[in-house]
Amino acid sequence: MRRILFQWCGIRFYAYPTMLYFGLVFGVIGGTYAASLRGLDPARVYTVLLLLILPALAGARILFVVSHWQTYRREPSRIWRRSEGGAALYGGLVLSFILSLPLLAALRISIGAFWDAAAVAMLIGMIPTKFGCLLNGCCAGRPTQGPLGLYLPNEYGIWRRRWPAQPLEAGLAVVVLIGSFAAQKWFPADGVLFLTALAGYGAGRWWLESTRETIDRVGPLNLHRAISAALVALSLASLAIIWWHAPAGSMEIGKSDGHHNEASNE
Repeated sequence: MRRILFQWCGIRFYAYPTMLYFGLVFGVIGGTYAASLRGLDPARVYTVLLLLILPALAGARILFVVSHWQTYRREPSRIWRRSEGGAALYGGLVLSFILSLPLLAALRISIGAFWDAAAVAMLIGMIPTKFGCLLNGCCAGRPTQGPLGLYLPNEYGIWRRRWPAQPLEAGLAVVVLIGSFAAQKWFPADGVLFLTALAGYGAGRWWLESTRETIDRVGPLNLHRAISAALVALSLASLAIIWWHAPAGSMEIGKSDGHHNEASNE
């Protein structure tokens, strides 16, 4: 555990927010570059990605706090404490998706094409962020004596042989990113990369819940498994609809024609 990554001029740089910052920087760069490859205006995509960072962070933190409300209701000052880890990706995804719709309409950017690029940004950003979780001790794996177990701490500083839940989630992001690019190359329609990433991450996150020491629940319901199952079902249904409406014998539906900067939200 290394919650304070380093100090400079008397300023403490905490591991989780520092690695989150690097994740945001690399994610925005990667997402903007991916957008340019699809024929989108990179300046517009870059602007929207920057504008969505704050609601994404707020939504992720809010869902985490809500799922741990019994803790935070006793210490409300901890809710926005910078030195603490704790964010739920799904909360940020939902809030930023909703808020992106008027922005994309105003800038005449295809929703599907933009969220293909945004998926790249999220998956790239997740990689350093999960290592920030590892250094902070949050999102720790449950104790295990299995071959994948590593000697790691949890958020309370208790060292045990544990599932490496945080590196496993970072690895999941890499696998999903590669698989999503492959899916889009095979079936180049707007939104395919985003929907494939959503389905892949949701399925992987379903399994990763079994490796975690702390499970977020709402009553008897495993919160993140429930959200994962819903997103996987929604993504697969959406992909099936896109496939169904593809012209017979063609895998070129929705392929970029260099005009993604104009609205194509039909």
